[in-house]
Amino acid sequence: MAEVALKNVVARYGEYLAVDNVSLTIGSGQFVTLLGPSGCGKSTTLRIIAGLMKPTSGSILFAGRDVTTASASDRNIGMVFQSLALFPHMTVSENVAFGLHMRGAQAAAIEKRVKRMLEMVRLDHLADRYPSQMSGGQQQRVALARAIAIEPSILILDEPFGALDRKLREAMQVELHQLTREMKMTALFVTHDQEEALMLSDAIAVMNKGRIEQYGTPQEIYTAPNTRFVADFVGMTNFMQGRVAGRDGNGLNISVGDAILRSPNLEAASEGNEITFAVRPEKVLLASATKSAALEGTIRQITYHGNASRFVLGLKNGETIVALENNDRQAEDRSVGSTVWAHWAPEDMRVFAQ
Repeated sequence: MAEVALKNVVARYGEYLAVDNVSLTIGSGQFVTLLGPSGCGKSTTLRIIAGLMKPTSGSILFAGRDVTTASASDRNIGMVFQSLALFPHMTVSENVAFGLHMRGAQAAAIEKRVKRMLEMVRLDHLADRYPSQMSGGQQQRVALARAIAIEPSILILDEPFGALDRKLREAMQVELHQLTREMKMTALFVTHDQEEALMLSDAIAVMNKGRIEQYGTPQEIYTAPNTRFVADFVGMTNFMQGRVAGRDGNGLNISVGDAILRSPNLEAASEGNEITFAVRPEKVLLASATKSAALEGTIRQITYHGNASRFVLGLKNGETIVALENNDRQAEDRSVGSTVWAHWAPEDMRVFAQ
């Protein structure tokens, strides 16, 4: 496995700027995800790394070797796509062996390698079956075994689970996580599914309009988004407006209607500035009695989600906020139309200057 580095990569389709000066390093043995909406540049970036297209400018290095102009076949890439592209006329073992045959490996080495790969993905008992005789999840594992059989420098996965139902997709995510860690594989994963990215990755690059808006661990991306776009894309549903009412060395006082809220995290805002702040629904706490540093609201909707309930509140200042409470932790009964006070810990509030 090898370190993969992109340096100032730009890609254009005519006048359209698809990738805008992207620099990124995927460490050897690291699982990195490109996350973002359709059209953000993640698939183009993947194609450039795979050698399926050349960048307009910039360079790509594998283990320090410049492969910018090298073909896909010269980059030792293993690829798994949503379409899988298994050969229907070949058995499972023949599909897995295909790349090894193309590289001129000896028959005995191929047989040994195929056996090991099928054991690893727990399909050795199905070696003689054809893809049409297998379930979707089994076909995914065949495609994965074929990709890693050649011992690629980097494994590239382009939304490989997009066509699977939720239960099977979640099972495959667990298997992929375990397999890549066991083999210490360098992997690049592309998805628009936030939960999938958070679960699988060592690091995530959130892309928007051809640029990387934030690169960090799943924990950093989830709990400390740098921009409103990142916060919104990874699931922050509560965005509200406020005004900086004062500041000191420890943070900001933020005025929201009649309430003063406390935030520790904004250096750029001055007193009187308008700001946007965000709080995740699971961090919002509800109280039936008046509290300081809390926003008064009325429960408009309650929906049951099994282990938790989702509350939609109409706040006194006219805005709406969502709270998610575990059902086994609710200390008080909630009902539509009742008045509550929403509050949270200062460190759970993310502030973005306007």
